[in-house]
Amino acid sequence: MQFLYLIISLLVVLADQGLKLFILNNYKVGEVHQVIPGILSFNYLQNNGAAWNILPGQMWLFYIISIISILVCLYFLFNKKYKNALFDVGLALILGGIVGNFFDRIHLKYVVDMFQLDFVRFNIFNIADSAITIGVILVFAYLVFFDEKEESNDKNL
Repeated sequence: MQFLYLIISLLVVLADQGLKLFILNNYKVGEVHQVIPGILSFNYLQNNGAAWNILPGQMWLFYIISIISILVCLYFLFNKKYKNALFDVGLALILGGIVGNFFDRIHLKYVVDMFQLDFVRFNIFNIADSAITIGVILVFAYLVFFDEKEESNDKNL
């Protein structure tokens, strides 16, 4: 079953890197094109920091954090104690997002961001960021709504 979750991670990485390659080949830094008027634009930015461009230029720190995060995700994905589809899909999305941005940091020394929400003032982001965010929400939902129920069911057996 872990194979399925690794496929999800791989699909996130491929979608993320594919769109980033399209942006790199067709846009100049700062170039903006509306995709869905009033809702979504592509705005090519280079982010050499973390989310919201915090800690710019600290690539060595992001390499370490990425490697540790990848190992933690793999540990939980392959640990039989933590088997729940919601939890595992969340981890798979997080893993794919981390790997997608890690590739950028290694190859380009910055992360390619492109999604701009035109209806709200929000930071520009990419597919990897979206996968990490959705994955964290799924893991959080599992921990809040299901983890204790599963533990109490295990104790009743």
